Amino acid sequence: MTAITINIPNREVSFFKKMIEKMGWTYTVAGEEGTVAKKSRLYDPETGEYLNEKTMKAIEEAHDDMKQGRLKSYDSVDAMFQDLGI
Repeated sequence: MTAITINIPNREVSFFKKMIEKMGWTYTVAGEEGTVAKKSRLYDPETGEYLNEKTMKAIEEAHDDMKQGRLKSYDSVDAMFQDLGI
């Protein structure tokens, strides 16, 4: 991951936050009270809503499981059946 620091006029901050969240990126805001990190949420274009905290946690756990080899991914149903011996 690469970090980029930019200075944005205060009147434009909310616009850039929304754009960054829609891209699924994370951002950090440096302010008078220190630095606050905000994790972006995934956007569902079909419903026009952001995924709730429970769904985000499930997605993060699935990513972690896949990285640890506890969850497998298959290119096709046939490949899955073959791996399962069905």
